[in-house]
Amino acid sequence: MTDSDLHLIGYLGGRGVLFNAAQVEAVVDVGEIVPAPGAAPAVRGLTALRSRVVTVIDTWQVLGLPAPVEPRNRAVTTSVDGQLYAVLLDGMEDVAPVEIAPLASGVAVGDHWAQVAAGSAVRDGEPMLVVDLPRLVSRVV
Repeated sequence: MTDSDLHLIGYLGGRGVLFNAAQVEAVVDVGEIVPAPGAAPAVRGLTALRSRVVTVIDTWQVLGLPAPVEPRNRAVTTSVDGQLYAVLLDGMEDVAPVEIAPLASGVAVGDHWAQVAAGSAVRDGEPMLVVDLPRLVSRVV
């Protein structure tokens, strides 16, 4: 079974990733982030986008990756249970129809990635994982 929906193509921790465009509200540059005392370690804090309070997710923490040397402010926003989240990334490239295949059993992607992966694809010879945004957010909240 394959799926050819539109996907946003991005990068996270040196790996190409895909996000189903239906799960993404916007691609944004996050401004000032205010700490959220008592929040989960993977919550970087809160920010305001278009007059809405948004929880900013430290994606590297969620996936057990080393933090980037330079701060990142590019993010995709997604809504889960009525709450808006900004999921930080290394960068975004494009939106394109991509043929997605289920992850083959036994493929070693690492525990953290396996919990958020919704499939895989090969684009221009580069293997990419499809990151399910609601699953990623559920790892934090």
